[in-house]
Amino acid sequence: MPALFLSHGAPPLVDDPTWVAQLRDLAASLPRPRAILVASAHWESAPLMLGATETVPLVYDFGGFPPRYYQVQYPAPGAPILADQVAALMPDSETVARTTRGLDHGAYVPLTVMYPEADIPVLQMSLPTLEPGRLLDLGARLAPLRDEGVLIIGSGFTTHGLPFLRDWRPEADAPGWSREFDAWTAEALSRGAVDELADFRSRAPGMPYAHPTIEHFAPMFLTLGASGTPEAAPAQPIDGFWMGLAKRSFQTT
Repeated sequence: MPALFLSHGAPPLVDDPTWVAQLRDLAASLPRPRAILVASAHWESAPLMLGATETVPLVYDFGGFPPRYYQVQYPAPGAPILADQVAALMPDSETVARTTRGLDHGAYVPLTVMYPEADIPVLQMSLPTLEPGRLLDLGARLAPLRDEGVLIIGSGFTTHGLPFLRDWRPEADAPGWSREFDAWTAEALSRGAVDELADFRSRAPGMPYAHPTIEHFAPMFLTLGASGTPEAAPAQPIDGFWMGLAKRSFQTT
């Protein structure tokens, strides 16, 4: 299986026909996963936490949306075997804990589009750090799961400067800081410039507006680490903007 970085967006992204079509096409191009392991920008927790495995409840971790977004269900099977495998891949220095926490919107929103039948076991893990180097190492430890049919997904957003948006329409023009940061990211990915990407806080144009906090960019490094060859240029099947934010997503080989 490949590994993916997805710009997941807020729940209303499922109403955007362009994003839905892009994500469905991406899923259709992949082999069918045996299981899915996802790390989302919306679950930071150290030590490393593994979510619910017997059932997969949802966490509606957002506010101010119409009621229908809180009625979404995604009754995927739990993945207890995958949880055991993840724990076994961790070094003695990485404590692994279990919880009954379900899938947050960074995990389930894209999955409702990619695998709407909800028939593939899903496990969410926390981000135990936001430091790129540590996430690259963590992703590398997870990479063997890909050989066993596990789809690894880092779910964030290529730009996420919500405090600096002034036009909240889905079709809004992207601010300059969002376009500049997105173009820089696309070019760095195309060169496999992992060190530059890891130093995005100092090197990338559009900072700190593109990421006033960095949790939405951090999952990218888990995905790059899980590729096994972070310096190899990934495919970038999804680009463009939604509400002025860059929804660039990529797929490693």
